[in-house]
Amino acid sequence: MRARLSDIARQAQVSEATVSRVLNDRPGVSPDTRQAVVTALDVLGYERPERLRKRSAGLVGLIVPELENPIFPAFAQVVESALSQTGYTPVLCTQTPGGVTEDEYVDMLLDRQVSGIVFVAGLHADTTADHERYLRLVRRPMPIVLINGYAPGIDAPFVSCDDRQAGETAVTHLAGLGHRRIGFLSGPARFTAVQRKLAGYRTAMQRDVGLRDGELDPLVSLTLFGVEGGDVAAGQLLDAGATALVCGSDLMALGAIRAARRRGLAVPRDVSVVGFDDSPLIAFTEPPLTTLRQPVAAMGNAAVRALVDEIDGHGAPHSEYVYAPELVVRGSTASASGRRSSGSLAAPAA
Repeated sequence: MRARLSDIARQAQVSEATVSRVLNDRPGVSPDTRQAVVTALDVLGYERPERLRKRSAGLVGLIVPELENPIFPAFAQVVESALSQTGYTPVLCTQTPGGVTEDEYVDMLLDRQVSGIVFVAGLHADTTADHERYLRLVRRPMPIVLINGYAPGIDAPFVSCDDRQAGETAVTHLAGLGHRRIGFLSGPARFTAVQRKLAGYRTAMQRDVGLRDGELDPLVSLTLFGVEGGDVAAGQLLDAGATALVCGSDLMALGAIRAARRRGLAVPRDVSVVGFDDSPLIAFTEPPLTTLRQPVAAMGNAAVRALVDEIDGHGAPHSEYVYAPELVVRGSTASASGRRSSGSLAAPAA
C-alpha cells in the first residue's frame, strides 16, 4: 500500500516534512520522532521503505490504564525504549474513561498481528475481574507480560513493585518520627496493590506502634484513586486525629496535602504525608513529597526482557518478579507535632 504523508503525519502527530525526512532517512530528526513515524507506518498498515525494514522485528502492544497519573507515562517511556532497542516497534494503547476498553485494544492488537503484549496495571490487578481473558491469550499462544498486579493461574511472567514492603516502610519511617496515629488511604480494596500495601501497613502498625488489628480500622480509608480521592480520604482520617498519612499514590498524597491545608494544618509541621511512586516532577511540589519510589526502569526493562524471551521461544519463568521500593525522604514528613500528637492513641473529642 502506498503511504500517504498526511495520514502518517496525523498518526505520528508530526509535520509532513518530518515524515518525508524519516522515510528518506535524512538527518535532523530526533530518535523519538523517527520512532513515532515508523510506528505510525506499522500501525496504519503501510509497507516500510526498504531502508527502514531492518529496524523492526515486529509490533508489540503496550496497554496502560491512563496517562493522567505520571507514573504510567514513565512506565510507557521505559518499555517503549527497551522494545525499540531490541528491534520491536511499540504500539501504545491508552485507556480513557468511556473510551476504548482493554479488551477492545487487545482485539485491535491481535488484528495487527502483534508479536506480544505488555499490560501495565490492567484488569489483572483487579481481583474481581474475569482473568479468563488472559488465559485465552496464553492459549493462542500470545506472549504477554503483566506489570503491577498479580493473578494466580495465569501462566505468564509478572513484574511488580513490593507493595507490602512499601506499606511497612512508610509506617516504620513515620513511627520513627514519633507518630502514633498514622492513617492509611488508598484506592478500592479490590486491587492487588491496595491489598498488599494495606497488609504491610497493618503489620508495621502492630509491630512498630503496638496497635491491635481492630484498632486500625478507624485509621484506614479506601476510596477512589487520584487527587480527589486522596482529598476525601485524608479529610476523614484527619478528622479522626491522624498526625501522619500513608498514601497509595503520589496523586493521592497531593490530595491529602490539600485536605490538610483546607483545615488550616501545615505539612509537615502538623501532619506528615508519604506518597508512593515517586512520579516525575513530584520532588518539585511544595513541600517536596516524601515517597516510596517504584524502580520503574528496572521493572520496565525486566518486563521487556521477559517478553522478548517469550517471543523467541526461550520461555521466561512464569512467576512474579518483585522489586523493592526505595524510601525517598523529602520535606513532607517531620517529627510528630506536640500540638496534634501528645502520645495518646485516642482520637480527639468531637
